[in-house]
Amino acid sequence: MERTPTLTERRKAATQLEIAKAAAVRFAEHGADQVTAESIAAAAGVSLRTFYRYFRTKEDAVGPLLAVGAVTWQAALAASAPGDPTAVFPELIARVLTPVDDAEREALRWTHGLLRTAADDPALQTVWHRVNHDSETRLRAIIAELAGDGADPFEVRLLAAAATDAIRLGLEQWAAGDEDPDGSAGVPAALAGRAFAQLSSGISLGA
Repeated sequence: MERTPTLTERRKAATQLEIAKAAAVRFAEHGADQVTAESIAAAAGVSLRTFYRYFRTKEDAVGPLLAVGAVTWQAALAASAPGDPTAVFPELIARVLTPVDDAEREALRWTHGLLRTAADDPALQTVWHRVNHDSETRLRAIIAELAGDGADPFEVRLLAAAATDAIRLGLEQWAAGDEDPDGSAGVPAALAGRAFAQLSSGISLGA
């Protein structure tokens, strides 16, 4: 079982998310090139020193916001029954990328805006790819635990990569258009589900 975060850790995470939201708003409004760490800190109501305690660069500040979906996705997978989780992924993708309340719609709108901004910003793209790399690494460990000792380690890696890239590609394709900006119509879920079906074809954990 995972350790429950301490109060200090929860407060730190909340502060990071507030800074991330402030950064996302400013990036969307002005473009990343025109935004400074100082302006993000001021918008988030923290000192510049506090900002740099949490983040190395202004682009790094959006990492926690982009990682929100990955954390939800990892927790949902970890709660699955032991065994080959391949068949579980389509339902998980639909659940994670189809918002059911205002908070989830807002989170997808943030992601939509950030990915559109990142399309023309290499530094933001680096943050996005790092978030996906970290998510894939965590998924690999979860899949291995669910599948058990008999699973082929390479197939575990393939499944983790397929699942991560399905989400990434689905979100990027969705963000590139103007349709369904908060995910309510199911566009990102449908795109990611389609990507997973193709990317995971032929993978067999052998558990």
